[in-house]
Parts: sequence; structure tokens; C-alpha cells
Amino acid sequence: MKNILFVCTGNSARSIIGESIINHKYKDKYKGFSAGSNPSGKVNEDVKNFLFTKSFDVSNYTSKNFTKFINDEIKMDYVITVCNNANNEVCPIWPKDQMIIHWDIEDPVKRLNETDDLSKKNSIVEQTFNEIDKRIKDLLNEK
Repeated sequence: MKNILFVCTGNSARSIIGESIINHKYKDKYKGFSAGSNPSGKVNEDVKNFLFTKSFDVSNYTSKNFTKFINDEIKMDYVITVCNNANNEVCPIWPKDQMIIHWDIEDPVKRLNETDDLSKKNSIVEQTFNEIDKRIKDLLNEK
């Protein structure tokens, strides 16, 4: 079993999506985790609702600081940062020597906060989900 940690700034959307995809689609070979450098303290409700529609149980998922994993006994085989350099988002620095991978993925939270339309919200989350899902599939097919 290999461990994959998804790290972003707020740990409320992208990293949660990555963690949930691993734990639901690839749980026979991988265990997913997520964390943030400046966690929001909660999982984004729109992301949580979208994942529930996919039958992904994220009720126990939390927004947490990545320092928990730096000092933890769990060895990470991969650390994947999912932050967006194009929007001047500062990616967390991971101090350990695990295989670090960077995916430049736009944070959907700002766009989610700009609309009350449920259909638009689902579309925004679905775009992010599909991008992360594809990147995970590509990564794991290389291994």
C-alpha cells in the first residue's frame, strides 16, 4: 500500500478531491491523505456535496495543516501539490524527500463563492474533479 498526500493552501477543495479519488477509486493499492499550508478549517460545502453525489463518503474528511504529516509516522510515497501559480498562489514547501509532484490547478473556491446557482457550482467542482481525476489516472498508469 502506497500513501499519497495532496497539499494545497486551504485544504478545502482540490486536495480533498484528490484524497477522495484515491480512497474511493484506488483503495486497493493506495491510501490518500490531504492537508494545507494555511487550512481553512473546513471542507468546502459545494465540494462535499458534489462528492456525495458521486457516492464518495467524505463525512470524516477535515481541513488540516500539513505539519501533521511532517512529524507523523506515516511515510508518504508521493506528495502532490495542487496550487495555481498563474494566480500567484504560493505553493507549500514540503521539507521531506518523498517524490514531490506539482500540478498547477486553479482553486475553484473563489468561483464557487461568486455564484448561488447550484448548477454552476456543480459544473465548477466537476471541472476540478475531472482534471484531478485525469492527472491521478495518468500518474498511476505510469507507475
